Amino acid sequence: MTATIAVTVTLVAAVVIELIMPGRAAYHAGWYNVAIAALAIVGLISGRRLIRRTPDRLVKFAVTALIAGGAIVALAGVASGLLAPDDQTFTGAPGQRLRVESLGILVFPLASGDGATSAAVTLERPLQRTVTIGARPYYAGNFVLRAMPRDVAYVEARDLRGNRLTVTQPTGSVFLSPVLLMEHRQTIAGLDLPYDSFSVPAAQRVVKAVMFTAAQAAMLLRGGAALGEPAVLFAVDDENQRPVANAIALSAGGRAVRAGGLILRGEVVTYPAVAVAATPNLVATIFGALLALGGLIGATVSWWTRHSAPPRQSLERS
Repeated sequence: MTATIAVTVTLVAAVVIELIMPGRAAYHAGWYNVAIAALAIVGLISGRRLIRRTPDRLVKFAVTALIAGGAIVALAGVASGLLAPDDQTFTGAPGQRLRVESLGILVFPLASGDGATSAAVTLERPLQRTVTIGARPYYAGNFVLRAMPRDVAYVEARDLRGNRLTVTQPTGSVFLSPVLLMEHRQTIAGLDLPYDSFSVPAAQRVVKAVMFTAAQAAMLLRGGAALGEPAVLFAVDDENQRPVANAIALSAGGRAVRAGGLILRGEVVTYPAVAVAATPNLVATIFGALLALGGLIGATVSWWTRHSAPPRQSLERS
């Protein structure tokens, strides 16, 4: 019975750890799932042999529970590892409703006037209450969700008289949120930097915004950045993507700068994204683990009963 218990405990631990520490690439690796399946098969074979040999009903019950619990947990783990989608991180603009297949709708919070937000992303699911996705993991069926703060850029555009101008998508007239998600990457002076773009139709300008962390901006002190201040570098083109005079300026610490006939301000702020990782089904894993635990308790009781009973010879002499 010791072998059956050891195999089942190892199997359950290998799957439960996927719930406790989700998002590891190893969980989708073939070797990891083959190992889980192999443990389940070994447990089944050793358990069946033990059931056939022992006349003790309690032992048979304990071993059956161990085998069944281990099989359920193994099935949940292998199904998640081989069939579930890869881990993803979902980003959305303020106020955007993003539909995620098999989960529901992620609703991203609105940003305040200075780009900051204290609200959280919420998850709307059919026939279920709306839940808030925070830093603590939220388990939803075969997935676990967690909010992850990321740096984005809040931008403002004004004309030289100080009038605020509307920003739109670079290639169209669709209104664009002033919070740029910075989902593109570019290498500048050996630095891998995130960037985004927006258009200012009223001024016939297209603006590219490159975001620098505080450490990266410190390398550009001559551009107006102070130590500890992140910055946004603006490069302004005309509507035909041609450079204009005085088109490049660095907005550090949220201060306004002039570039290409515009007054631009860029501030690096924090905005939530949602990391979604596939996990073994929570209900199946808990049920299988509890079943295996019941088998372990039964095996312990059986062992204790056999070893705590007084020897038969002692009873006869007394």
